Amino acid sequence: MNRIKQLFEKKQRDILSIYFTAGFPHLNDTCDVIRELEANGVDLIEIGIPFSDPMADGPTIQDSGTIALRNGMTLKILFDQLKDIRKDVTIPLIMMGYLNPIMQYGFENFCKQCKEIGIDGAIIPDLPFNDYINEFKPIADKYDIKVVMLITPETSEERIRLIDEHTDSFIYMVSSAATTGAQKSFDEKKQEYFRRINGMNLRNPRLIGFGISNKATLEAAQANASGAIIGSKFIILLKESTNIKEAVKALKEVLNK
Repeated sequence: MNRIKQLFEKKQRDILSIYFTAGFPHLNDTCDVIRELEANGVDLIEIGIPFSDPMADGPTIQDSGTIALRNGMTLKILFDQLKDIRKDVTIPLIMMGYLNPIMQYGFENFCKQCKEIGIDGAIIPDLPFNDYINEFKPIADKYDIKVVMLITPETSEERIRLIDEHTDSFIYMVSSAATTGAQKSFDEKKQEYFRRINGMNLRNPRLIGFGISNKATLEAAQANASGAIIGSKFIILLKESTNIKEAVKALKEVLNK
C-alpha cells in the first residue's frame, strides 16, 4: 500500500507535514533535512523542486528556490540525491513542484523515477484539474504516485467534490487565496472556510497549509483537518540557523509556544 494511504489509515489527527526546498540552504542538504525531520517526529515531508517562476509561493520560499537554483539544483540532481533515501527513511515523501520542470523531465519519466526511489506522491500547484484527469492521472496511477490537489476558499463546491471523487490520498487545503507565508493567527473568515469544508463530509482527509507558523495556527489547522503543513516558517529557520539540527529544534520550540 502507498505510504500516504498507510499514514492516514494509521493516524487520523494531528498529522504534521513539513515542506522544504531541495538544495537549500546548500545543494547537498536534501537528505540530511529529510532524516532530521523524520528523527524528530514529522509524519510527512514535501520536497520542493525549485523553479524560477513559482506563482503560488511567497517571498520566503521564492528566495529559497532562487538560492537552490544558484546552488545548481535540478530535478536530475534531486533524484540522484534521493536514490538511497529508503535505506533509512520510512515516512511518506512527496515531490512538490511546478509543471514546467516536470514536463521538461517527462511526466512518465518523473513518475517512474519517483516509484523507483520510493517517492509516494506529487503536488503540482499549476496542473489544471481537467488535464490531470484526462492526461496525467492514468500515468500516475500506473506507478502508484498519488497526485495531491489543492483547494482554496475560492474553489467551488462542485470542483471540490470532483477533486474528492478523483483523488485518493489527501486534499491540500490552502488556508487563503494568497501566496505562502507565515501568519500569526487565522481570522474569522478563514475559520468559516474551515467549517464550510468540514460540513461537506468529504471522503478524503485534508491537511491545511499556508500561514502555519506557531502553536495557535497549528492548533487551528489540527482542529479543522487531519493536520497541518508548514513550509515558510521552516525555510526561515533553515536560513537563520547554523545547521539543520538547530533549525529542526527551533521549529519544535516555535510550535510549542
